[in-house]
Amino acid sequence: MSQIFKVRYWLFVALFTMLSAAWADAPSIGRAAPDFKLQDQDGKWHTLADYRGKWVALYFYPKDQTPGCTTQACDFRDNIFAYREAGAVILGVSVDDIKSHKAFAEKHGLPFTLLADPTKETAQRYGVMNFTGFAKRETFLIDPKGVIAKRYIVSEPKGHSDVVLKDIKQLQVQKK
Repeated sequence: MSQIFKVRYWLFVALFTMLSAAWADAPSIGRAAPDFKLQDQDGKWHTLADYRGKWVALYFYPKDQTPGCTTQACDFRDNIFAYREAGAVILGVSVDDIKSHKAFAEKHGLPFTLLADPTKETAQRYGVMNFTGFAKRETFLIDPKGVIAKRYIVSEPKGHSDVVLKDIKQLQVQKK
């Protein structure tokens, strides 16, 4: 084998291993969602157990104040009344700190909780960390019993909130 081929081969193996490990660690649909204890943009502590009895759209995003993350957050913001009417809450999570979340929420008028995960522990428990050190753009829809009902790997931030909201309403009808 040529030296270039060997290097490419081992780079491919390393990349595949990292991607496989991240996917394998993600909690699966039908299983209890991993709990967490994180601070919001105002420094208040939250756990997943605090939201038992409600639908939770737990969305992970890479970074405050970036174009795609702003688009996604503002879409959730624009649907806040529909989420509340459906008995659902929106929780955004990134590895940014509290101060960054506060500025992001204030700048864009975000009326929902942003959770700071600077240790990356929660993002790792949900299998959404990527090799850059940021969370991947993924959402977990968690039912009122704390079970993962759906998982979304988000490729397009615009309109994602509508998809999640539609699924909440559909699942509520199915569970009646």
